[in-house]
Amino acid sequence: MTQPWTNWAGNQRTAARRVVRPTSRDELSAAVATASADRLRVKAVGSGHSFTAAALTDGVRVSLDGLAGLVAVDPDSRLVTVQAGMPLQVLNRVLAEHGLALPNLGDIDVQTISGALATGTHGTGARYGCLSTFVEAMELVAASGEVVRCSSVERPDVFAAARVNIGALGVVSELTLRCVEAFTLRADERPAPLSAALDDLDGHLAGNDHFEFYWFPYTDRVQLKRNNRVAAPDAPLAGWRRWLDDEFLSNTVFAGACRLGRAVPASVPTISRISARALSARTYTAPSHEVFCTSRRVRFVEMEYGLPREALREAFDGLRGVLAGLPYPVVFPVEVRFTAADDIWLSHGYGRDSAYIAIHQYVGMPYEEYFRRFEEIAVGLGGRPHWGKMHYRDAEYFARAYPHFADFGAVRDRVDPDRMFTNDYLDRILGG
Repeated sequence: MTQPWTNWAGNQRTAARRVVRPTSRDELSAAVATASADRLRVKAVGSGHSFTAAALTDGVRVSLDGLAGLVAVDPDSRLVTVQAGMPLQVLNRVLAEHGLALPNLGDIDVQTISGALATGTHGTGARYGCLSTFVEAMELVAASGEVVRCSSVERPDVFAAARVNIGALGVVSELTLRCVEAFTLRADERPAPLSAALDDLDGHLAGNDHFEFYWFPYTDRVQLKRNNRVAAPDAPLAGWRRWLDDEFLSNTVFAGACRLGRAVPASVPTISRISARALSARTYTAPSHEVFCTSRRVRFVEMEYGLPREALREAFDGLRGVLAGLPYPVVFPVEVRFTAADDIWLSHGYGRDSAYIAIHQYVGMPYEEYFRRFEEIAVGLGGRPHWGKMHYRDAEYFARAYPHFADFGAVRDRVDPDRMFTNDYLDRILGG
């Protein structure tokens, strides 16, 4: 067996029989065909930023590091084709060099583009779906080594399944993304009482391009984040202030606070109250990707549920009750984001406007009771767990939660009839 592989959070580990690092589509196709002949299962890995076991295999691990280049840019149509292993932080720079940007992003940019899309990664914004809604066409290598191309007009059923595929349909090799002209965002971030976020939620969503908030457990305080497009970068953030807020306070100081909370659990409520007051208000302008994405060096595990937007307050009230009843404290803030409905079969936002509640726990601290009790609340409200984050649901649940679950399975039966791309996690969530 090869050297073990570990994901970013350290909660998933595996050792594969063989590791391949293709540098071209032909090499990838040959590697998959060879694995098929050897009757070995195959999983692709990117940055390892999923908290689930989606990438684990004891067969052939495909590293996408060598498939991370720019394929084509069409400035007139704003269509950009890239290889599947390109990290988002590289993609953002490449797009900026061509005067382009993705319309929306999440707050972490270390994922590969294919990994982010496969799990339904999203940002926030009441008028934006998940990142997979920006995909115009895809190609993936199926179990036979055949290259399968799909779009809304070419193999549209495969396309509907592949845009959020959880690695179940093959190894994605290229993606064509519909981009927009590069744009500037004005970021407004400020502490506020929790009531300011929840009582005027409709106003926040209607009045801002992108809105989210972080709630600090054991307090009634949140950090509001509102991002809106503006014509010019007329208020750049001073370098010292960016370092103070995003590096020193949000990473160095917060990491120390988490370590203290892990060593002395009784200190966590005080830590949370201090954290809620430590970040002061700031307003600045910057290129969109610099506003959307921030550095996250403090390691954690995470669960996130997408809920019908109208269920947010009930879910949040339930979450506060869960925290109050836990036998251990939670040191990480809770993140709340919003997306628009989309039509992607396994997108968490399929068919409904969604509110997302993401709960976290610092690595090395207990979390299972916290996650399971919140999941009970979310499931009772029709929640759908993020495919790349921890959950305890199975295929029986997802068959009820997703109207096109059986359609996805039918596509899977065609492109991977022998389940070459499965593992225990996929067997649990999609069926064997």
